[in-house]
Amino acid sequence: MNRADRLTAVLDLLAESGQLEVDDIIEKLGVSAATARRDLDALASRQLLTRTRGGAIGQAVAYDLPVRYKNEARGPEKRRIAAASSALVTRGDVVGLCGGTTSTAIASALGARADIMQAAPHPNLTVVTNAINIAAQLAMRPQIKTVVTGGVVHSRSYELVGPYVNEVLMQVTLDLAFIGVTGIDPLMGATVHDEREAAINSLMARRATRAMLVADSSKIGQTAFASLGDLAQFDALITDEGITTEQVAAFAAAGLDVIVA
Repeated sequence: MNRADRLTAVLDLLAESGQLEVDDIIEKLGVSAATARRDLDALASRQLLTRTRGGAIGQAVAYDLPVRYKNEARGPEKRRIAAASSALVTRGDVVGLCGGTTSTAIASALGARADIMQAAPHPNLTVVTNAINIAAQLAMRPQIKTVVTGGVVHSRSYELVGPYVNEVLMQVTLDLAFIGVTGIDPLMGATVHDEREAAINSLMARRATRAMLVADSSKIGQTAFASLGDLAQFDALITDEGITTEQVAAFAAAGLDVIVA
């Protein structure tokens, strides 16, 4: 395990209980006491935890995103979903990407496409996003025009929220929008934890010719606090092969095509 992975693992362990001892890190990560202490000191210097005698306690920071520190749960499934999503994009399209790890994987898949990365006098793709981590990732790709909405940064998701986002989205049209969610259910619809993100995701979907929900199969049947509204505003759900035949039929009855990556 390299150092970046180890720091992520330490934060994951801390997030489970809010308190962590050096001995816990030694036992669960198989490292020396000196390495465990250095890792805790490094995270403390970044204000991600508070050191205690023999360990650390959590701070009031958002452990459930910082993408650069988080173990990517269900990474292979999300990469397959990202590949299937990228395959729907045509060079020259305008694509909307909300925040989240699946949308981040889609941005990576688009940035790896040879046809999009070909040198050209004009951008080969336009991406509109309210996620600052996705914008930073694509900023290194001059062949992709990256449009960032305004707004206030939500620390848990790196998404910009608030009325400034609406102002930008209302002035653009999208060919495709990929909307990540916390939960997706045929009856309850698509949901996320935050009502501000829900409103923006729903608006992004409405600004698109085709709006795709992207969610790995572990999110199917799950619900969160804030609803994105009627499933009729979405054209399809892109998920992985963990979805059951019954679930596919239920989403079809709700008017959603299901694309299994």
